[in-house]
Order: sequence, then structure tokens, then C-alpha cells
Amino acid sequence: MSPIPVCIVLGTRPEAIKLAPVIQQFQACPAFATQVILTGQHREMVAQVMDWFSLESQQDLAIMQAQQTLTDITCRSLQGLQVLFQEYQPRIVIVQGDTTTAFAAALAAFYQQIPVGHVEAGLRTDDLFNPYPEEANRRLISQVAQLHFAPTVQAMDNLRRSGVVGHLHHTGNTVIDALLSVSAQQPDCPVPGLDWNQYRVLLATVHRRENWGEPLQSLGHSFLQILDACPDTAILLPLHRNPQVREPLQAILGDHPRVFLTEPLDYPNLVGAIQRCTLLLTDSGGLQEEAPSLGKPVLVLRETTERPEAVTAGTARLVGTKTETVVTAALELLQDPVAYAAMANAVNPFGDGTASQKILNLVQAFLGVSGAD
Repeated sequence: MSPIPVCIVLGTRPEAIKLAPVIQQFQACPAFATQVILTGQHREMVAQVMDWFSLESQQDLAIMQAQQTLTDITCRSLQGLQVLFQEYQPRIVIVQGDTTTAFAAALAAFYQQIPVGHVEAGLRTDDLFNPYPEEANRRLISQVAQLHFAPTVQAMDNLRRSGVVGHLHHTGNTVIDALLSVSAQQPDCPVPGLDWNQYRVLLATVHRRENWGEPLQSLGHSFLQILDACPDTAILLPLHRNPQVREPLQAILGDHPRVFLTEPLDYPNLVGAIQRCTLLLTDSGGLQEEAPSLGKPVLVLRETTERPEAVTAGTARLVGTKTETVVTAALELLQDPVAYAAMANAVNPFGDGTASQKILNLVQAFLGVSGAD
């Protein structure tokens, strides 16, 4: 019997990281002919991840343009994917998370009545515009997907509460699969001028749209106050490529001798930084899942999180963007060993590194592939 055609679509670095172990599982399975399609929503950052995991794409829509809008990304992805899905005739299309690429790919598949498998399904903040547009994207994907791969029990409950149709499965999160495979290799994270042994290093990342403007200014001043209070600390802040993020942070932090502003770290270097840092201050979703597996507390620089399991488990704390709140939370962890140990030793609720294998088995069963578990 000929291999079953499957398309896995991604466009951003987080998608590439979280889908890399899924792609590896599918490409190693002779029952499937797996086509990896890039939309090009991100370019260099996706290429770094693909290279590290020794993955190649079969198609690249190359939609990336300067100053592109969400409408641009959606329309160009829909048009390009329509042609490719008609050519490949996949039996299932797999998407991940809540990006505009994931939403467009799910919609393009739905328009051709192709089943959609949604990796990392069921995340919710219950605030349609926070984070924006991610909360809407993941809700819309849930309405057209037939296979929902939920990372946690709470995500399963969210899907049931939302009344979605299809097959709901608790798999864990594939980002843990990727993280454990990379961290086992003990990757380095060289930063010019930064001596990891000299300072307690705080790894900070800020990029979300809802933090642009005044919240970003507030966070920049928070970082300065933390450094003033703790002379033995330094901050490593990889800057997002968007000028609306990097320029304000450069203006506030660029002259401080213990702030190390870098270009975005490739994934192995990022994992190396997590392994070596003391704690994380971040508005990233994925880092809320990854850092606890390496025993690092996470302060979430957002007003809401679609990963409340981390807060409930004690691995992360939601602190928002107000300067006083951020500074108070960071200083507690830096000055109180008991508070730090409580977060560092809490159990990560997002999985054990076997999510990708479970997803492969579930797709085999859904498509009636012989030998499926």
C-alpha cells in the first residue's frame, strides 16, 4: 500500500520547535509520506531550528514581507496552501498552537474538507483579545479541527467546556520532547562580555503585542530596578527583531553594564541559557512550559496566561507588567532561598517527553493505519 500523504504546516520558530519532534516521528514512519510546508511567517529563526533538528521542508511559501499585517499573513497563507493541498491531497493536516500560520492552515484544510490535527489544543485565557491574536486563533482552530492533542488535563477540560467536536486526547506538550533532546547535549550559550560564573543571570524575553508601548517601558524600568537592588545579578535579554520591541528596550537598557542585549538566540543556545540562568522573566508561552523541566522559576510578564497549570503547579507566577509588582516578585526569589526552592522544585505539569510518539499513534489509529496502538 502506498504511504499516506500527511502535511505538517508551520511558520514561526515556536511552531518549528514544538513540531520538530512530531515531524521526526512521522518521517520515520513508513506508513506516511510527510510533507513539511513553511509559510515563511518567520524566516531565519525557523531555519535555525530546522537545521538543528536536521529537518528539511518540501515547500516554502515565502510570504514574509516588511511591515506585514495579520491580514497579509492570513491571505497569502490561504492562497498558497490551497494550491499545495490540492496538489498533495493529504489525508490530514497537522498544525501547532495559536499562530496566524496555524489558523490559516487549519482554515485552508477545512475549506478542502481535510481533517485537521491540532497540536497543543485547548489553551485558553478566556479573554479574546489577550493575548492578541493568539486567543482567537486557537479558538478558531478548535472549531475546525477533528483531532485535538491537548497538553494537559485542564486543556482537555477547556475543550469540553467549549463544546468542540472531534477526538480529544491528552498527550502532554511536544515542547518538552524537544527540550529534553536538546538539553541532554548540554549546549553552550556564549555571550560576549557575560561571565556566567560571575553573576546570577536573569533570562528575560519580551515580544507580545499586548506589551508594546507603555507596558514595555514599564518592564524596562523594572529590569533596571532589579539590577540596582542586586549588584551580583545580570540580565540577558535576546531582542525580538520587531523594531517596536527592540528599540524601546535598547533605549532604556542599552547603556547598563550588566544588561546583555543580543540578537535572538538559536534554540540550542536558548536551552543552554535556561540551564545556566537563575530565573526567567518572560511573556513567552513556551518558556512557561520549558523552564520548569530544567528547574528554573518563571515570572510571567503578562496580565493573563493560557497556561494556568504552571501557576497552579507553582512553577510560574503571573506578575503582569507594572514595575513595582515585577520588581517585588523578582527580589523575593533572589533574596529568599525558601521561596526560590519552592518554585525550582515544583513538578512541571506539561509532560514527560513522549507527546510526539503519542500523537503519531493517535493519527495512525484515526486513519486506520495497521499496527497503530
